[in-house]
Amino acid sequence: MPKLPLVSGNEVVRTLERLGFILLRQKGSHIILRRGPTGCVVPNHREIKMGTLSGILKQAGVSVEEFIETLRK
Repeated sequence: MPKLPLVSGNEVVRTLERLGFILLRQKGSHIILRRGPTGCVVPNHREIKMGTLSGILKQAGVSVEEFIETLRK
């Protein structure tokens, strides 16, 4: 499994949108995304910690490899 990159909340949201998630709403610094029955919450911070990013990807049902590949596009 590749190492998770250091990314911002905006980069995570942009990458998940490329993977088919849609932005539902935002309350404060928390952005809520959904794809079908699967949803996830992304904090809109400058840097997302690796553990937080790992939890977001698990919640979204996205593999690390798929996320990194889409992030680079």
